[in-house]
Amino acid sequence: MASVDVPQANIGVVGLAVMGSNLARNLASREGNTVAVFNRTAAKTDELVAEHPEAGFIATKSYQEFADRLSTPRTAIIMVQAGRGTDAVIDELVKVFEPGDIIVDGGNANFRDTIAREKRISETGIHFVGTGISGGEEGALNGPSIMPGGSDESWQTLGPIFRSIAAVAEGEPCVTHIGHDGAGHFVKMVHNGIEYADMQLIAEGYDLIRRGTGKSPAEIADVFDEWNRGELESYLIEITAQVLRQVDAATGKPLVDVILDQAGAKGTGAWTVQNALDLGVPVSGIAEAVFARSLSSKPGQRAVAQKVLPGPSDRWTIESPEDFIEDVRQALYASKVIAYSQGFDEIIAGAEEFGWDIDKGDIAKIWRGGCIIRARFLNRITDAYAADPDLTSLVTAPFFVDVVTAAQGPWRRVVSMAAHAGVPAPAFASSLAYYDGLRADRLPAALIQGQRDFFGAHTYKRVDKDGIFHTLWSGDRSEVESEGSSH
Repeated sequence: MASVDVPQANIGVVGLAVMGSNLARNLASREGNTVAVFNRTAAKTDELVAEHPEAGFIATKSYQEFADRLSTPRTAIIMVQAGRGTDAVIDELVKVFEPGDIIVDGGNANFRDTIAREKRISETGIHFVGTGISGGEEGALNGPSIMPGGSDESWQTLGPIFRSIAAVAEGEPCVTHIGHDGAGHFVKMVHNGIEYADMQLIAEGYDLIRRGTGKSPAEIADVFDEWNRGELESYLIEITAQVLRQVDAATGKPLVDVILDQAGAKGTGAWTVQNALDLGVPVSGIAEAVFARSLSSKPGQRAVAQKVLPGPSDRWTIESPEDFIEDVRQALYASKVIAYSQGFDEIIAGAEEFGWDIDKGDIAKIWRGGCIIRARFLNRITDAYAADPDLTSLVTAPFFVDVVTAAQGPWRRVVSMAAHAGVPAPAFASSLAYYDGLRADRLPAALIQGQRDFFGAHTYKRVDKDGIFHTLWSGDRSEVESEGSSH
């Protein structure tokens, strides 16, 4: 152990790439925090300490020295690549930490891995806290939205530290204790899924306006600037205008026109969809956004299809560009509501499945600042769950009913125009289809149940009496009551 006259840190950071370095600097800039830093490559540690003497970092060269320089309960935030890298760091820290100490994983880990890690590490008496951190490099440095899981006991230590570095929205720090074990990483995963949908919807809106009106990227940037002063005010709308206005220095063309149209992905969007399937929750808007990125990244297929697959034969014309742009704005707003509604449905289902007590209104609050999907209307989500904590679907809250009611005509016009013009708008279209499916008095699922009973004797229920039934399709086609379950 370090002697009492050696300076001690109340928090440590392991992994000093851009996110880790920025988070360490953020921590060090807050009153009351002294930060110990460690990186597997010592040169990275030396570089950070040399470049930021004002931070007062305590540089360490080994895991043992790192542990010795932390006051108890030792608290370390891991900022390394998810997967085996995370496990390797955890294993080293467990060797030098003691019961009651806290290991925080601040990476984009799969929440199921977090559940398994927490169960394994808790047997040593050490607390393991999976924590979602949103906001990218800027957020890590200046104030992210933070979504910690973990035990109640660990939150007592982490709460003041996280509150000191989190973004602040309307006077409130953008952090709350999400729930136990994997809850923090689960909510961060869904956050990223909503982010996928939000970005795809914005991209579709841009594409429709450009193809339909012929406006330049810079002119469309002005449109987004205007939108950002109204209901759609958000970080993503704000940066969209900046991206569209950027001119490529090498060619003089709009930067958006020289960027290859193949979107990358880190996996959290796909995880959102995969887990929604496991939970039986339709997140069609999010799913279409994930699939749209996948399609964009199939250049070989797209190149062939462009040559052989025909589009509409008639020319697409927009009579009133201003009216069309307003229609796109309203369609974007309504579709965005659907994306958030689907995301919160998944959070509710996940909480029920994994035994987490998650406050939906608090989630909306901590997403108001620091994170990528921060937006003005998140306050309305908090209000909706405050008014009705058992709200069956976010889109059915009075405020959002008014939003989609106002958007009905524009939303349908935009989706039908896109289809007529041969312009892909999968997120707009799937959001509208989900909305219509949700509000339908009767769905064709009845026919599907009949088909399933025909080929697999899967049974069905009736609208006019209780029980589970099967038709003897291979026999006289009479109906019998079944003891099996209809599903």
